[in-house]
Amino acid sequence: MMRSAIAIFKRDFKKFLSNPFIIMMTLFMPIMYLVIFGNAFGGTLSHIPVGVVQEVPPYNDTPLFTEAVYQLNHISQTDADKLLDVTVYADEAAAKQDLANGKLSAVIVFPSSVSNDNAVRLYVDSSDSITPPLVEAAVNQVLLGLGAHNPVTVDKIYGDIKYLQFFGVGVIMMAIFTATMFGGGIALIKDRENGIHEGYLVTPIKRSSIIMGIISSGTVRAFIAGFTIFWIDLLVTGIILQSFQDFLLVLLVILIACVGVTSLVVSFASRFASQQEYSSVIAFLNLILFMTSGAFYPVIGMPGWLRWITVINPEYYGIHALRSIILRNQGLNVIGIDLVALLVFSTAMIVLGIVTFRRTLE
Repeated sequence: MMRSAIAIFKRDFKKFLSNPFIIMMTLFMPIMYLVIFGNAFGGTLSHIPVGVVQEVPPYNDTPLFTEAVYQLNHISQTDADKLLDVTVYADEAAAKQDLANGKLSAVIVFPSSVSNDNAVRLYVDSSDSITPPLVEAAVNQVLLGLGAHNPVTVDKIYGDIKYLQFFGVGVIMMAIFTATMFGGGIALIKDRENGIHEGYLVTPIKRSSIIMGIISSGTVRAFIAGFTIFWIDLLVTGIILQSFQDFLLVLLVILIACVGVTSLVVSFASRFASQQEYSSVIAFLNLILFMTSGAFYPVIGMPGWLRWITVINPEYYGIHALRSIILRNQGLNVIGIDLVALLVFSTAMIVLGIVTFRRTLE
């Protein structure tokens, strides 16, 4: 019995050693988890965009406003990066409009009188449960440093949104990727192992039609998963959509994201003949995309080198668009850039998937 077990152990271990790719990924993955997860989650927030404005009339800046703007623009949590990026507005309505459009995280309105009885009004984007407390603490710190005792009133423009609701939106994108990973990529590799692709080649079906069919099937599976998790997210978090238009926009974002992510996964799966190698690479890809998407933590809390990944990360645009619709009740004027980015990415990934699949059949 022991001799048989040793023989099986030797065979299995030699098989492991014969695949240097798996050995490399076994060692590489924990290191990347440390680097990516350690920097993407819980980092020090910096350069939070805020607007400051003074009530009118009068139209002359008070000493409190002038000094507070200077102090806010130089306050920092660390020695290197300042906490706030301050933009001075002449019109309160314009500042609030930029806040509603997602250009600012907060608007600070200073009273036109220096009296300590007049409150400083703080309007915050409460869809992000992490940033507002930092801005409020910075305002109180500055007022205390200037010897001003003005009360600070906080207006959460989207209500009291909890972290569960903030994170729940990101889970929708996780469901899309997971469904694509198992339903699109692994299914493609299994079909190749079973010789189904060779069967396609003896028919008059074009190779581009084969990959388009695979992408379409994977997209439908991913859409069903994303749509299901979307409803579960609403039930668990207690979020209520404001209009039927918001519902249609959510479906549009989920559909476009499904096309792009499915095409990406299929193009990766086309390069691998082994499920083990594919699973190692796709797990690493999932780590990179999800951790840098802003699902867990605001992107501005990431270091600069990691923040650049979000520029080419489709999950970032998908999550930003879904948060804008579900949590902020914003429309196409805000998510337009996200939709364009997702469409460009999806188109590029479809082309890449077709080219990659053709090469694997040659």
